[in-house]
Amino acid sequence: MIILDKPYISDFLFETLEQNQIPVILNLGVDKIVKQRKLNVVSEEFAIQQFSNTDIPLFYTNSENSISWIENNLQHTSLPEKIQLFKNKVFFRNLLKDLFPGYFYKSVLFDNLESLDITAFPLPFIIKPAIGFFSLGVYKVEDIAEWQETIHAIKKETDLIKNLYPPEVLHTGEFIIEDCIVGDEFAIDCYFNAEAQPVVLNIMKHIFSSDKDVNDRVYITSKEIIENFLAPITTFLTEIGKRAGLRNFPAHVEVRIDADGTVAPIEVNPLRFGGWCSTPDLAFHAFGINLYEYLFQQKSPDWDIILFGKDELIYSNIVLNNSTGIEGKDIGSFDYEKLLADFEKPIELRKTDFRKFPLFGFLFCETKKQNIKELERILMSDLTEYITAS
Repeated sequence: MIILDKPYISDFLFETLEQNQIPVILNLGVDKIVKQRKLNVVSEEFAIQQFSNTDIPLFYTNSENSISWIENNLQHTSLPEKIQLFKNKVFFRNLLKDLFPGYFYKSVLFDNLESLDITAFPLPFIIKPAIGFFSLGVYKVEDIAEWQETIHAIKKETDLIKNLYPPEVLHTGEFIIEDCIVGDEFAIDCYFNAEAQPVVLNIMKHIFSSDKDVNDRVYITSKEIIENFLAPITTFLTEIGKRAGLRNFPAHVEVRIDADGTVAPIEVNPLRFGGWCSTPDLAFHAFGINLYEYLFQQKSPDWDIILFGKDELIYSNIVLNNSTGIEGKDIGSFDYEKLLADFEKPIELRKTDFRKFPLFGFLFCETKKQNIKELERILMSDLTEYITAS
């Protein structure tokens, strides 16, 4: 069963639901949109009743905005407990701390940031909301001299983002300060099946413009990435699933992998794949696989077949976050045609309301390995070349 919610439902997800007639809960907020499609709609009361006799329902949401619905209506299941375990980064660190005994982390209230003494903290460190989303409010602090500047930036951004998402999704009242994890960063879409085994559906490398960069700009996937990291990531996910008791559980997981192959956790996002329906669409564009069908039909990818003929290709999800330094309300337009012309093979452009969200949209591309500079260029860009002032 699936519950849909704002801010975005992709056509690919709608088409999947129509073709497979997966039950969709008719919840307030998106009921008008849902009724316009040929979906297998069920009432909230019916859904709650269906789950009354199971502790581990097979359940998916496209948006963390629906977390409050789950917590209010499915208390008799294990889902609210699992959501809290993963959404709160302090709880998640506690779950795994014996695996990483030297790892430093500390929670701190937003109101206490100004008075916090960081002189004994290991540097550099990352500070971010304990309950967060989409790299909002995330900062890297290299030295003590940067601390006051970082606090100022956090307060400024908090004023801008505090009303974008429900508090269950993004809550800036509490932050976590933690060690910088060494290695390349990866995002994984997966699910834990009815037998508690992890099934990896895609692996994406999150590339950055510099060591200081913490933004979600470019995610890439390829045959090479899948083949190199499938085994260690599956082993790591097995440990998480065992500790958390995960079954029938989809997740979007972020990790770092160092030069020795050690996998270290960043976070687990419960009951969904990538936000804004982004990474499921990337997997379909890249490999022709439908993550929603794999989840609800409890299938595992046959990677030998899926990756055949993909040797020289990179597939990317480009997150067009507003890095211009100009608030959306002060931007007149964004030149999407100019953007598309800068890539050899754009697959799909998804525009968003940049005056409401700090985001111009998403772009999915296919790139030959020899042309990777087009991805490096957009990674370094602040996107000002595409905007006009209002």
